[in-house]
Amino acid sequence: MAAPPPPPLPPARRCPPLPAVEPLLFLATLSLGLQGPLATQYLWDRLGTERGYSGPNGSSPAGCGNGSGNGSAAADPLRQEVEALVSHWNLYINLGGFFVGLFSVTLFGPWSDSVGRRPALVLPAVGMAVQAAIYLLVMYLQLHVAYFLLGRVLSGLMGDYNLILASCFAYVADTSDKRARTFHVAILEACIGIAGMLASIGGGQWRKAQGYIDPFWLVLAASLAAALYAAFCLQESVKQQKPAKLFTLSHYKAVYRLYTAPEDLSSRRKLALYSLAFFLLVTVHFGTKDLFVLYELGSPLCWAADLIGYGSAASYLAYLSSLGGLRLLQLCLEDTWVAEIGLISNISGLVVISLATTTPLMFTGYGILFLSMAATPVIRAKLSKLVSETEQGALFASVACVEGLCSLVATGVFNSLYPATLHFMRGLPFLFGAIILLIPAAIIG
Repeated sequence: MAAPPPPPLPPARRCPPLPAVEPLLFLATLSLGLQGPLATQYLWDRLGTERGYSGPNGSSPAGCGNGSGNGSAAADPLRQEVEALVSHWNLYINLGGFFVGLFSVTLFGPWSDSVGRRPALVLPAVGMAVQAAIYLLVMYLQLHVAYFLLGRVLSGLMGDYNLILASCFAYVADTSDKRARTFHVAILEACIGIAGMLASIGGGQWRKAQGYIDPFWLVLAASLAAALYAAFCLQESVKQQKPAKLFTLSHYKAVYRLYTAPEDLSSRRKLALYSLAFFLLVTVHFGTKDLFVLYELGSPLCWAADLIGYGSAASYLAYLSSLGGLRLLQLCLEDTWVAEIGLISNISGLVVISLATTTPLMFTGYGILFLSMAATPVIRAKLSKLVSETEQGALFASVACVEGLCSLVATGVFNSLYPATLHFMRGLPFLFGAIILLIPAAIIG
């Protein structure tokens, strides 16, 4: 008697599609949050060692923060030389990456309106992984720090973190109604805060215990995990997908038409004004954030790696506190008033930080920033409501383009202003940022 046929093999199991883009943004932000402060500290240690200033473990010279109060550390010309050199290398790396990303994001964003959001999420995550791999090679082989710029440019060619932000916010706009969109956008920004806070605390402690290489392996792993999640687990949010050419000027024209084609003059004016307010707000955010680590490393604060991690975590905590504050304030106030309160928090915190000469005062400034991120989700949501559903990718590509321009201007202005004002007021760039924020407060008001 013939043997019965073998039972059919079960279908291959795969990750069920999930309509949640938050895990992807969390992983990408974890990668970026680990990479930023660690790369700055690596540049400080590497360039300082080459000039005989700091040891291989990042130890500060004797006299920095020694409490003598005679200002000898602040007047140390070698420390100022290293500080200025690190600031300039940060400027070159950020300029290179964001200038390239300025063009790639506005190419991939409108393209995603046709082919879907997932390809525009996979590509930049892979690019961030390539950048992390190059950074690891620099650390293992002691290559010249100029290779950091190469990694940044390659990541920028694939869209970089800005394309992930643009695609994630477009995804939320695809899947949420207009009434609840502000809060959904705030939830997405809270994911940025949670990931950044974990990266800052963990990165500072990890770097202090084991150096730079081991944390950078997590940077690589988180970027690869974000790419895999987008490729295999994320549900597509664009309902009517259609093939579209990638390399065509029509994508750039789609972004241009947002600000010129609408017949409604009021809508066009609102797009321009909200974009200007967003540009100024994010420029100050990027510019001051780039300087926090340098400000804390130098005299009179002279923070070690663990305190720098806590400081970065405190700055990211503003995302979470802003989410809670926004939800409560929305119960009794319009979104515009919520944005104004957030800007007041931001201005006050930067003024305190500009005058901080002790650790408690620095953390007081971070504490006052607790509602500083409430304005950005309001502006993003208002912008998304001014265009149609089929233009969300082009819109948030333009917003990402504005963010790229923000980084371009922020790194140019703040990283040049900081070394120029070291000898008379180290906190002047933060005071300058607080003054600039009065302009978006007036625009929104």
